This record gives sequence, C-alpha cells and structure tokens, in this order.
Amino acid sequence: MADERNFELQIITPDRVFWSGEAFMLELNTSEGEVGIYRRHIPMTMIVEPGIARIHQDGKVLEAAVHAGFLEILPDKITVMAEIAEWPDEIDANRAHEAEVRAQRRLQAHDPKIDTSRAEIALKKAIVRLKLVERK
Repeated sequence: MADERNFELQIITPDRVFWSGEAFMLELNTSEGEVGIYRRHIPMTMIVEPGIARIHQDGKVLEAAVHAGFLEILPDKITVMAEIAEWPDEIDANRAHEAEVRAQRRLQAHDPKIDTSRAEIALKKAIVRLKLVERK
C-alpha cells in the first residue's frame, strides 16, 4: 500500500466487483446506524442497510448507492458484499421515482395481502437512489 493510512476495500455484488482499491475511510449505513471505518478497525461483521456509501480516497469522495448485504472488517481490508451497488450515473431517476410512488401506495393501502416489510425496503431503496441522483 502506498499510504499507511489506507486499507484495501472491495465492494462486491452478485454480478460484478463493483469497486476495488485503496481507501482512507468508508462510510455506510448498517443495522447499527451510519458508520465510518478507518484502517486498523477491530475485526467485525455488520449488516449493510440501504444507503449512500462514501469511499474516501486521495482527497476525494466517491458516492454510491448500496442496498443491503454484509460487511467484513479486518484491520487492513474491508469487504462489502452487497445485493446491489450503483454509481449515480447508473441510476434511472424516473424509474426510482416510480418505484417510490408504488411503494408508498402499497404502504398506504393497508392491504393485508401486501408484504409491508418488502414495500418498506423498496421505498428505502428508491429514496436512496433519488438522494444520490440529486446530489450528483
């Protein structure tokens, strides 16, 4: 590693290695809340929740939508195994807005046939995508 403050980071989805390289810090949402992780963090695993991941690298910050998965933290390496990871330019804002509206309608319907937890997750994913596109 070129910089002693950096760690190796990989973000992997079922269909690709989304990002791989050195980073100074990683911020993302977990079931425990939003976390920021530096090199030499104590080893642990965490559950990743839908949110915007921020990869701090060489004085810049890369942002991506990361939707659910697991995070393995080792002192010099972090691996994120995500269901979905997307860069802002990969997100279709119109489709995300439609997904948000659909999820809100399902939740407001109070229909016992609707899986509310699934609708809540769909709403979270849509909101994350829209936030990321708006920040771009």
